Amino acid sequence: MADDYLVRIGKLIRDARQHRGWTQTQLAEALATSQSAVNRIERGNQNISLEMIARIGEALDSEIVSLGYAGPMHLRVVGRRRLSGSIDVKTSKNACVALLCATLLNKGRTVLRRVARIEEVFRLLEVLNSIGVRTRWINDGVDLEIVPPAELDMESIDAEAAIRTRSIIMFLGPLLHRLDRFKLPYAGGCDLGTRTIEPHMIALRRFGLDITATEGLYHAQVESAVSPDRPIVLTERGDTVTENALLAAARHDGVTVIRNASSNYMVQDLCFFLEALGVRVDGVGTTTLTVHGVPEIDVDVDYSPSEDPVEAMSLLAAAVVTESELTIRRVPIEFLEIELAVLEEMGLDHDRSAEYAADNGRTRLIDLTVRPSKLEAPIDKIHPMPFPGLNIDNVPFFAAIAATAQGQTLIHDWVYDNRAIYLTDLNRLGGRLQLLDPHRVLVEGPTRWRAAEMMCPPALRPAVVVLLAMMAAEGTSVLRNVYVINRGYEDLAERLNSIGAQIEIFRDI
Repeated sequence: MADDYLVRIGKLIRDARQHRGWTQTQLAEALATSQSAVNRIERGNQNISLEMIARIGEALDSEIVSLGYAGPMHLRVVGRRRLSGSIDVKTSKNACVALLCATLLNKGRTVLRRVARIEEVFRLLEVLNSIGVRTRWINDGVDLEIVPPAELDMESIDAEAAIRTRSIIMFLGPLLHRLDRFKLPYAGGCDLGTRTIEPHMIALRRFGLDITATEGLYHAQVESAVSPDRPIVLTERGDTVTENALLAAARHDGVTVIRNASSNYMVQDLCFFLEALGVRVDGVGTTTLTVHGVPEIDVDVDYSPSEDPVEAMSLLAAAVVTESELTIRRVPIEFLEIELAVLEEMGLDHDRSAEYAADNGRTRLIDLTVRPSKLEAPIDKIHPMPFPGLNIDNVPFFAAIAATAQGQTLIHDWVYDNRAIYLTDLNRLGGRLQLLDPHRVLVEGPTRWRAAEMMCPPALRPAVVVLLAMMAAEGTSVLRNVYVINRGYEDLAERLNSIGAQIEIFRDI
């Protein structure tokens, strides 16, 4: 019995290491042990303590086991079940994390409505609490109240929580107005290859921020006399880069022009929130933003972030791959128009309601009904572009959709170094995906999905794509260690079950 336990542990560790792209030698170096010891552990030939398992999980950023509470969460999926009825889209994960960072600009009380209760938000709350910000869930846990302290205690920052979220990078913009010197742990998050923070630094240096990186920390020093003397041109039209520049400009006493800015959904939500704080932002929805900053912000504000277009795309893809009729309510149509145009050309049968306003009063919503359709592969390749192009985070869902269509589809995921590689995990479920290079995948359809047991990919969207394929597969599948899905989706398994899926959450360690 003990030997079986060690073999199971070893297999989980091996799969987590391989998903991270590490060799046994690299893991051994991170653990200060030998490659042969790692080899014995993975083969189940060595006794291993809970402390060592936790250390391995931390090194691999994988919740193999967690001390102090139940072990990693897995999903058991009974496939080939039709979905039906209707489901509401939750508020935007990416907007919520940006707004949490933005609350550091305000000395007053902030209430955010219908905040996504996801791991990424929980990690940011742990960081905020550790530096003295008071947060509490109100209205039966639906809304979130944030009250900052007079002085932030940066020396007490929760580094463990910080390194598990890439969103921590957006603390730089607000903090440079509050502190002359501070330290932040390196940004973490899901594994999507090398993602430099240099574009952030180029923008924030114009506000006097200087960063040196040593020993897992960003050491920040602020020269308050420095301010932008000409428009800031972002070297990449990234969402978080634009948000950081906006956060820095919000309390800059003057007018800041940001060019080559992202106009994506989370950036627009942040602009709307800044306006609620009294900061005027011209050009929302365009690539040139003009921010009329105010040096002090002390207001009580109540704001409702809009719905998540990527979650809407996830639910749409779930309906397509399971050949179901499903109504998806509160879809932010402005940020899904290109995706729907592509799907229409592929043959998607769907209806749309009249448009109505989101709770923020600005974002346009519709209700979308999707019906079973015979899809044909698109003539052109699927590739992302900055808004208003096809959303970068929606590209992986086209892998599952293309696998149900007749013909070959080329997917070119040019933004991230590793994400296209993770899409080939669909081959273990019967998919026919050929990796042409680290950014391009050729998908052959239609697919007869089959059940399998596998580790969850370490990148959020590919992980959900694998789950959707399991829902379409004949038989019962197991998806192990789904922490990464919980980072970006609130109660996804339970919500899919509410419309006809059969997904069981379980833990075995």
